[in-house]
Amino acid sequence: MSTGTQPRRQPARAALAGWFGTTIEFYDFVLYGLAASLLFPKIFFPAADPLVGTLISLSSFGVGYVARPFGALLFGHLGDRMGRKFILVTTLVMMGLATTAIGLLPSYGQWGIAAPVLLVVLRVVQGVSFGGESSGAVLLTVEHADEHRRGFFGGILNTGTAVGTILANIAFLLVSQLPEEDLLAWGWRIPFLASFLLVVTGFVIRVKLHESPEFEDAKGTGAVRRLPLVDVLRKCGGTVALVTLATISAGVSITVGSIYVLTYGKTALQISTTTMLSVILPGLVVVVISAPLYGRLADRIGPRTVFTAGAVAMAVFPFVWFPLLHTKEPILMFLGFALLFGGYAANFAMFPVFFSQAFPVSLRFSGMAIGFTFGTIFGNALAPAISATLLESTGTWLSIAGYMAVAAIISLVAGLLLRQPRAEHPESAEVKAVAPAV
Repeated sequence: MSTGTQPRRQPARAALAGWFGTTIEFYDFVLYGLAASLLFPKIFFPAADPLVGTLISLSSFGVGYVARPFGALLFGHLGDRMGRKFILVTTLVMMGLATTAIGLLPSYGQWGIAAPVLLVVLRVVQGVSFGGESSGAVLLTVEHADEHRRGFFGGILNTGTAVGTILANIAFLLVSQLPEEDLLAWGWRIPFLASFLLVVTGFVIRVKLHESPEFEDAKGTGAVRRLPLVDVLRKCGGTVALVTLATISAGVSITVGSIYVLTYGKTALQISTTTMLSVILPGLVVVVISAPLYGRLADRIGPRTVFTAGAVAMAVFPFVWFPLLHTKEPILMFLGFALLFGGYAANFAMFPVFFSQAFPVSLRFSGMAIGFTFGTIFGNALAPAISATLLESTGTWLSIAGYMAVAAIISLVAGLLLRQPRAEHPESAEVKAVAPAV
């Protein structure tokens, strides 16, 4: 725990800054995914075969995930050397400018091949930014908070993922009401350009923040490393691997439950995308409401307990969720999403406090950024393709539910093995000062 002092409002302001940035990042990231699925094949990737254009467009979405590890490595290293605040202002500006620039790009018909090339470049910038933002926002929030409120503030922070996803879907649904000609000509740009206003607000909030008091203490005692990226892999490589595995289940659950399910609903259930979104979006509200409550519970009984309970729920509820989907009754479908996302929220809300405790302050940004980012690749990025392949090969939802359950068990075991740094660690003096009990 930090020995320095800070204004009483700083923890709440840090939580707001982290939440706002996370919301913007997910808004931008999800918005691109929606446009890549439904609009960009016609605007940037026209082809004789529409399927080919769609596949190329979706590949440009995947480029964002490929770029994220580079952002994690770069900003994790810089965050442990230069501080959390500088990195978070940088990543927010990068993401906002990239998203705004996408909204200003000429189409393929206007600029030819240069248009999709620039689109992919901007998508790479989004991915690099996201790789640093996710862990940086966590640390700025958690390291500003008192030990007995870190779970609560971390839970609030992680509602930003659901809020950003909801806002992106709402913005996309609103512009989709335009006539197709207007939508393809200029309407699709509005949600991307709106990101600029959000970024300006987030920038003002973040630039007024103080640096993390724990990082300042580490800097003051000379604990800041010259090569944190090298040191974290050498001294905490096992912990990084466990964080990666512990992240997988939440990524699989939320991606299957909010993205792949749109395809499943259309092909297996013959349910329209609009109908599916009408039950998915209220389901995501469950995450917004429950995550802070789980965080408060974690402050009382410990984040490990809540994390593992969430993992168990994610192993069981897919076998309830799919039958409820197959009823095609909106209320029962919503109940299924509420159960699935409720388990996800319990697990995901613990990431900030649980994972940050696993690393000493001087290596925390690098360790969390690498572990979390690779976890999202194995979880979020691969989940749609794996789910589609399982359904195609087996013909039953049971295979997808089994896949989700296996991912949950992997994360459960990793969570049980994850430990905070021990006192006999070479950085024992630092660890004693900063590591709260799990």
